[in-house]
Amino acid sequence: MHSGLHRVAVFCGSASGRDEALARAAYDVGRGLAERGLGLVYGAGGHGLMGAVSQGALDAGGEVVGVIPRSMVEREWGRDDLTEVHVVETMHERKALMAQYADAFLCLPGGLGTLEEILEVWSWRQIGFNDDPVAFLDVGGFWTPLLTALHGLVDAGFVHRAVMDDLVVAGTLDEALTGLASRVDARFADKLHG
Repeated sequence: MHSGLHRVAVFCGSASGRDEALARAAYDVGRGLAERGLGLVYGAGGHGLMGAVSQGALDAGGEVVGVIPRSMVEREWGRDDLTEVHVVETMHERKALMAQYADAFLCLPGGLGTLEEILEVWSWRQIGFNDDPVAFLDVGGFWTPLLTALHGLVDAGFVHRAVMDDLVVAGTLDEALTGLASRVDARFADKLHG
């Protein structure tokens, strides 16, 4: 079903937010990835949506790879019961290592850190530094205001329509994985025929 996908990096909040449905959705994403045989790569956090997504994957027997800066370990923000935990020195190293482990990126609700992470890897894809596809899981319309703003950037001539069209926006995990897998498979086909 998701032939080129093996591991998905998930960016999401270290807080739970005010809506309990978001934590349930994050847990379900972790569980859903594991049930589909897909590994989870994430920031190794133990709280908020990060804790929920990792717990869902672990409860379903999935592979969970965490990457966390040493300063966050020292503040006891991480968890050490994962399949693999990689401790790095900087946030830049964290994102680079997550990109090495993952085939695609999925963004769940979160705050500034989550936005910075997903926008960076999406911009990397746009300029050819990384060819892993990017998806937003629009849980209950959470990302709708941001997506509206992004379409405004297209209308204003700052983002190409093709870049926006390449972004996967999904209401369910299955829709997100289908969109991500189609882009991963297209990448492999391009390499074979290129």
